[in-house]
Order: sequence, then structure tokens, then C-alpha cells
Amino acid sequence: MNNKTLLFPLLIVLLGSCVTNKKYVYLQKDDVNVANLPKDTVVRSYDIQNYEYRIQPEDNISVKFESLTPQEYDIFNRNIVGQQQTQNLNPMNAILIGDLVDPNGEVAYPVIGKVKVAGLTVYEAQTKLQTLASQYLKSPVVKVRLINFRFTILGEVKQEGTVVLPNNRVGYIEAIGLAGGLTDLADKRNIKLIRQVDGKAEVRYLNLLEEDFINAPEYFVHQNDILIVPALRQRPYQTYFGKNLSLVLSSLSLLLITITLINSTK
Repeated sequence: MNNKTLLFPLLIVLLGSCVTNKKYVYLQKDDVNVANLPKDTVVRSYDIQNYEYRIQPEDNISVKFESLTPQEYDIFNRNIVGQQQTQNLNPMNAILIGDLVDPNGEVAYPVIGKVKVAGLTVYEAQTKLQTLASQYLKSPVVKVRLINFRFTILGEVKQEGTVVLPNNRVGYIEAIGLAGGLTDLADKRNIKLIRQVDGKAEVRYLNLLEEDFINAPEYFVHQNDILIVPALRQRPYQTYFGKNLSLVLSSLSLLLITITLINSTK
């Protein structure tokens, strides 16, 4: 056995553990030579699909009523404390501050009773509540916000867990950034998306390496989405073999020296 015979398998392993830019860079296009592209010029443009989130049962919404009606006659002033606390909103106190939409898609208020908000956008719910409030308050202004909009990300990500998003119109590239980003060994071509639609869990796959993803119907995050990010096949090499590479090289060097000494004594 010669030195080349021993080094060849090691070379194959090392080359197989490399991750190229084609597997790493987000939203790629056929820009072979980026250096030759025109600068300060729009290279391409995409029509972003219209997406407006619609309130669902079990959502937690913040509803603020403001008016010229004196506080003692304001039947909606139960939200005053919540309005002050909303400035320091976090997932823990959101449950106490917000109004939980019941399984029938309704929210209960004094005097006017239950109001159905499920199926409405945030702005439509705002208009509906303001119309109702105008029957009891002077010049009311109603502000509605969704405060439990979230998604969960697991797998090859720098920070696994559930992310509460700042608004209900967030693209997945931005959302992943809020989660700390993906690891270098994440397979960005085959990210599993589990999405709740009409009482069913739909499974889809995303390819974040292609720039055309901007036009995909999955471009925006939906409430309660779950992302599972798999690893590239290079992960075992870099995670386990890479850490012990120096030991492997030392062992091979010792083996080669031993074989050389044995051959020289023959």
C-alpha cells in the first residue's frame, strides 16, 4: 500500500464536506458575473402578491378605544390599563392585555355584546368596531392590532423556538432573520413548511435559494406556521469528522511513517 492509496479516500472525504455558495446564498438568480451587472440600476422587479391576514378564532387582539366621551361614561374604558401596558408588550403579558377571540370568532364588549371579528382583516375589524362604538361614544377612534402573530422554526437554525412577529405582514426571509438566521449547514432548498388551513395541516416545501421565491404564495408568514430546516449531507462530516480531523491526520501520518520504516527494513 502506497501513500497515494491512503490519501485518496481522505481527499474524497474533504472535498465531499465542502459547502459551495450555490447551497449557501439566499435568493439566487442566473447572475453568472455579478461584477459586470449595472450598478445603481434596477436589475429585476417582482410584483409582490397581495396578502392580508384575517383574524381567526383563538387569536389575541389588542383593541384600543379613544374618544371625547368623559371616562366615567366610557363603557369601553376597561382597556385603559391594557393600552398603557401595550408599550411594553411581550408574549407573557399579551394574554392579559389582549381580547381573546372565542371559538365562534367573537369578542365580547359591555352593552353591545359579542362582535364577530373572525374572517375580517385587522382594518375591517377596526372599522366595524368603530362603527359600533360611534353609537355610544363621541368621535371614537378604534385601533386594532394582532398581538400573538407567531411562527415556530426548528432544525438547522441559530435559535430554535417560537418567534412572535412585530406585525402580520412579514416575509419569510425577514422572519428567519428575526429568528437569528439559519446555520451554514442548513439545506435552504428543502425547508419543510407546516401550515394550518381550514382545520387541516398542509405540508409544503420551500426553496430559499431561488430568487423566484419572492413570487411564491408562501412568501409571507401565516399565523402558527411551523418551519423545519433540514441539514445538508455535509453536516456529519463537518460536525463530527471535522472536529476530529487533526486526530485522523496524526493517525494517518503515524501509519505512513510506520509503513515507510517497515518497507525500508525489508
